[in-house]
Amino acid sequence: MGLLYIVTKGVNDPTLASVPLHIAVNGSLEIGQEVSVVLAGDGTDLVLDDNAERMEGVGVPPMRELVSKLKEHQVPVYV
Repeated sequence: MGLLYIVTKGVNDPTLASVPLHIAVNGSLEIGQEVSVVLAGDGTDLVLDDNAERMEGVGVPPMRELVSKLKEHQVPVYV
């Protein structure tokens, strides 16, 4: 089964921006599901400058760790 996670929040709400990626990489990928990610609206902030390196939400791993896992598992990310 393939799952598509959509990120619509950006640097103004790092917790909500991190939640879909956290579920994707620490949930779906861990149990072997195919995952894709779409960055839409404010979610496109993640590809600007060093935003992904600086973002840290509450109760979720830092964005840099989540993005690193996406890259490690070659998860398609669409902007």
